[in-house]
Amino acid sequence: MAIVVMKFGGTSVADIGRIRSVARHVKREIDAKNQVAVVVSAMAGHTNQLVAWVREASLIHDAREYDAVVASGEQITAGLLAIVLQSMGIPARSWQGWQIPILTDAAHGAARIVDIKADELKARLAQGEVAVVTGFQGLEPKRNRISTLGRGGSDTSAVALAIALGADVCDIYTDVDGVYTTDPRIVPSARRLPRISYEEMLEMASLGSKVLQTRSVELAMVHRMRTRVLSSFTDPEALQPVRSGSEWQNIGTIVCDEEEIVESQVVSGIAYAKDEAKVTIMNVADKPGVAAAIFGPLAEANINVDMIVQNLSADGKYTDVTFTVNASDLPKTLEVLKNAREQIGYSEIKSSADVVKVSVIGVGMRSHAGVAAKMFKALAEKGINILAITTSEIKISVLIDAAYAELAVRTLHTLFGLDKD
Repeated sequence: MAIVVMKFGGTSVADIGRIRSVARHVKREIDAKNQVAVVVSAMAGHTNQLVAWVREASLIHDAREYDAVVASGEQITAGLLAIVLQSMGIPARSWQGWQIPILTDAAHGAARIVDIKADELKARLAQGEVAVVTGFQGLEPKRNRISTLGRGGSDTSAVALAIALGADVCDIYTDVDGVYTTDPRIVPSARRLPRISYEEMLEMASLGSKVLQTRSVELAMVHRMRTRVLSSFTDPEALQPVRSGSEWQNIGTIVCDEEEIVESQVVSGIAYAKDEAKVTIMNVADKPGVAAAIFGPLAEANINVDMIVQNLSADGKYTDVTFTVNASDLPKTLEVLKNAREQIGYSEIKSSADVVKVSVIGVGMRSHAGVAAKMFKALAEKGINILAITTSEIKISVLIDAAYAELAVRTLHTLFGLDKD
């Protein structure tokens, strides 16, 4: 017997027919005598509609009431799935975040989980009852208000619940059958990775891969919670149930410790992010304190800065500072810099959202030299100019013109031997 947490995203529960298919996945685990908790998202498109209604009601609104509205989508899905499971003869009940409770901080709309009181849930699972839990939401205890975890928060809910329950695995069911070496829509020869390390998955999630939410991977890595990415569109009967202590079926992608990956490549995947914007501040005096004058106000405005490049003038007196932010933050960034012009002392600001960040990722880069040189040479041979560069132990990211995004991804995918044989 194993404890299994199963998470299903919006496309997996898009209508009653899809919810019935989800119920068959759950039944497979129940028939294997496993204890099962299911975390569900809102039905596809439902959260967007709720957010639109809030904004139509008032562009400036109480974040606590926003959470009360948008959390309702998951409640509908949880109730419907519980009803379908009951109709199949499976004991089940829905649980809202506040009923468990999943305790969060007070950052409504983007709350972080502080603790999960899972004793009652554990007792119900031990009695053979399926717990259908609303993803994306919790309880802010000081004001006793519903809170939400931000976009993709159902992934985080699932991993956190798996940790609290001491689950054998957290299965994330999506509309893709695993984590691929890159986007198969751009590179048809992309391969599904049977296993990927927590560190690689974290980089891929933060650099544009939409398969798993970044915070969920962080949680899984810290607590060493094995997480699998599977497709909910696979026939439930084609998948084997989870068995505690047994080998894993070679389907989907397992996110696990680096030591569990027998054959690791230098580069495991190519990620890209289109939601980048470039900002260049021209003719800034090259003196101490200027960087703080630029990036201090941006930090105070909760604007995350990624790549930073500084170009010194020939006389050494002035510099141009280029950096990237999320494209949605560009108007706010320009406004903050305009208000700080006197402290910074620049001549003008140039900006563009017509850029893309392309990244190569792999734990093997720690012990192999020359990856960056190969990457830069290959891009140069294709006539692709690099606007900015940032690196870590296991990734190299470059900023390029958006027009070259697909060419760059395909070139690098082939360069590092990631195409199918």
